[in-house]
Formats: sequence, structure tokens, C-alpha cells
Amino acid sequence: MNRISIFSPATIANVSCGFDVLGLCLDSVGDEMTINTACPKGVKIKEIIGADLPLVAEKNVGGVAALALLEHLQPDHGFEISIKKNIKAGSGIGSSAASAAGAVFAINHLLGSPLSNKELVPFAMQGEKLASGSAHADNVAPALLGGFTLIRSYEPLDIIKIDAPEELYATVIHPQIELKTMDARSVIRENITLKKATVQCGNIAGLISGLYTNDYNLIGRSLHDELVEPVRYILIPKFKEIKVAAMSAGALGGGISGSGPSVFALSRGVQTAQKAAEAMASVLQDTGIPFELHVSPINPTGIKIL
Repeated sequence: MNRISIFSPATIANVSCGFDVLGLCLDSVGDEMTINTACPKGVKIKEIIGADLPLVAEKNVGGVAALALLEHLQPDHGFEISIKKNIKAGSGIGSSAASAAGAVFAINHLLGSPLSNKELVPFAMQGEKLASGSAHADNVAPALLGGFTLIRSYEPLDIIKIDAPEELYATVIHPQIELKTMDARSVIRENITLKKATVQCGNIAGLISGLYTNDYNLIGRSLHDELVEPVRYILIPKFKEIKVAAMSAGALGGGISGSGPSVFALSRGVQTAQKAAEAMASVLQDTGIPFELHVSPINPTGIKIL
């Protein structure tokens, strides 16, 4: 095989209480990428459709991730990458992660899959480092592994995949404003009180427990962010109203998707997720801010070969 086309999915990071350590994989939206072998060695970004992003590999998140993988595997040829961007940069649903994870997945596959998808995560993280200044894994891990992922530790990297309850659906509304991850990270406070840390620990433990036991009510009670949402929400138009609307429509809970400006809600069943989508949309319709809306099951496998 010397050519592969893939679907690289969008993701929701943090999932309210799991800043930098929790993420989930979406199924309804993602980038399409085609990668083929080429000479000479190295990485060439052939084209990017749908976004004005760098074609120089060293300045492109997918290119940087690919170069990191090639440095490790040392193949005797290079690769060309074409990307159709369906996830807008700065959307908060893992645009950079989709490119980075997709690039390393495809190249690894073309080389006969010498590494597992979990082993590809550190290389994809190098793309995230270029995008945000931080090599976080809470988007690239679910993109590569599917389901929910918990990053138990970064040093050493320890990732646990968690299968999602069967009826769990995600709704995401993306106000069409750009909020760069680097800017959103700059407002976060480094020092927190013991009381807030205790609340956050309880919520993340509750959320993980709810996922393993299929306890939808516990999942909903645990979708509370004590640390980041209280300082970030002001960057997102009508955030509180959107969240209230979703829960009034029956959603279990929700919050900021990644660094924003997208807002997510989790629901039990597709019908409730659709109702939440309508309620969330009604809040922004009166503002004149254009938006995109996604309703998706949790993608159990991550990146798909097309």
C-alpha cells in the first residue's frame, strides 16, 4: 500500500471536570486526509482545502507530528499529505488534533503499523505543542483510540481508554468566532484552593465511575468544572444561557468544549440530544452570531480508514 485516505474525527477535550486529562471522540464531524508515499525523504503538505493553514511541514501541526514520527521510524522514503479541513481552526473541537493524529495514524499504517495507536499519541502531541504551546493529549488520544480517554499521567504518559455508555450522545454548538487555545489558556489561574481541588477530584472520579457503570445520572451530576470554566466562560457569547437551555431540554450536563468557543452537552439518547441542539441554537439565533451545530454518538474506534 502506498496511499491511504482517512476520516480523522473531532473531539471534545476536558469534558468539564477533566482539564488536560479527559477527552471524547465524536463521530459526525472530522477532517478527511489522504497520505501517500513519496520521494525524497521527509514530509510535504501537498494541499489544504477549506482552511488557510501553512503548507510548510515544520509550521503545520500535521507536518510536525509526521516529522516526529519519521525521526523515530526512519523510513527510506517520504510522504505527501493532503487535508480537507472540515473542523475549523480555533473551534474548540480538536482541529489541530485531527490533523496531527491523522497524519501519524496514516503514515504508521502505510509503514505496516509498527506502532500501536496508543504509541502514536506522543508524536501527535508534538503537533498540539506547535498549536497551543502545550503538548497535551486530551484531543489526540481520543482521536486515535476512540471513546473516552483518561490521561492518568503525562510523565510517564499513561492513557486509559474508557468505552462510552451505549446511549450517550454529544451535542456541540460552535459560535463562529475564533478563540485560540493559547489565548484561552492564558486566563487560567495557576493557584487554586484546596476546597476547589477537592470538588474537582470528586467530580472527575464521579464521571469516570458513571462511564464504567452506565450511570447516566451520575455522569450528569459530575459534569461540573470548578477550576477552568468559571474564568473562561466570559470569552464565549451567551455561554451560561446555552448551557441552561441544553439542560432544560433534558441534557445530562455540559460545558466548554476544549478551550472554546464551542459548547457541548451530553444526553441520554439521540432524541434528547436533538432537543438540546434546538434549545442551544435558539439562544444564539437571536444574537446574529453564525454557528455550526453537531449531534453525534461517541465514536468508539477513533480514526477510520476510508
